[in-house]
Amino acid sequence: MTAPLTTTELTTPLVEPAGERGDRASRATWRAFRRQPLGIVSLVILTILVLVSVLAPLLSPYPASYGTEVLSPPSAAHWFGTDALGRDVFAEVIWGTQQSVLVAVAASAIAIMIGTLVAVAGAYVPRLDTVVSVVVDLTLSLPVLPLMILVAALAGPSTWTIILVVAAFSWPEVTRLVRSQALAVVKLPYIDAARLMTRNHIWIVGRHIIPAVTPVIVVSVVVTASRAVLSAAGLAFLGLGDPTTWSWGRILFEAQQSGAMVSAWWLTLFPSLAILALVLSATLLSIGYNDARNPRNHER
Repeated sequence: MTAPLTTTELTTPLVEPAGERGDRASRATWRAFRRQPLGIVSLVILTILVLVSVLAPLLSPYPASYGTEVLSPPSAAHWFGTDALGRDVFAEVIWGTQQSVLVAVAASAIAIMIGTLVAVAGAYVPRLDTVVSVVVDLTLSLPVLPLMILVAALAGPSTWTIILVVAAFSWPEVTRLVRSQALAVVKLPYIDAARLMTRNHIWIVGRHIIPAVTPVIVVSVVVTASRAVLSAAGLAFLGLGDPTTWSWGRILFEAQQSGAMVSAWWLTLFPSLAILALVLSATLLSIGYNDARNPRNHER
């Protein structure tokens, strides 16, 4: 004869709450990520670049209009040398970090917001999915760089022009990535159960679908930010950047305009290394995070 169930046993849930499962998965992902040296190094580099952009006024004064030491190589007085007008390249790179991080964060945030909303709407409403698929495929087939140059030239050089142009041509890639995950999520049984419980579709999307595709969104943020930096640097190098604000692309543009790009190697080396550090670390971070999410890596 079995003993009767106690009150505690009756009130104890038989299924682990979703929140606890999510917390356990997050902790397991972080443990797996910490075992990846490249991922940790990339995270450290990105953190340093963000800190440099925030602390730029404390690290170096704003670059002067001109200086007395023209095309001076790196020295104790000028760590990264000077340009054709005698301005300190170290100060230009420091303040260029602030501009590049701003463009990366703002452009990726806009692209992620638009791309995620379009992807989730298309996956949740089957009638929209065909339209979304056609629009995304058509946009991705267009020559992005010539169109970005055209739009930036017509709109005029400014920071917000660069941000909006980069975001406008980045969201289709985000939509493609998030849509593939969202299409699999909307077919799961608990989404059908949620539809039976309520007709508030916004609640279903915000409560169930968005959290399910969040890992893909996180990866998209990092990848989109790195592409935004490359696009912004490319536009600035072509003379379509904000002429009133320093950026890594502007340093390269002015070195090319002054004809010192070949003779003064430091004018191209240091901004190029900064661009490489941000893009490469962002790419490796997204790869490391994606690998850490793999349940097989949690068991090691």
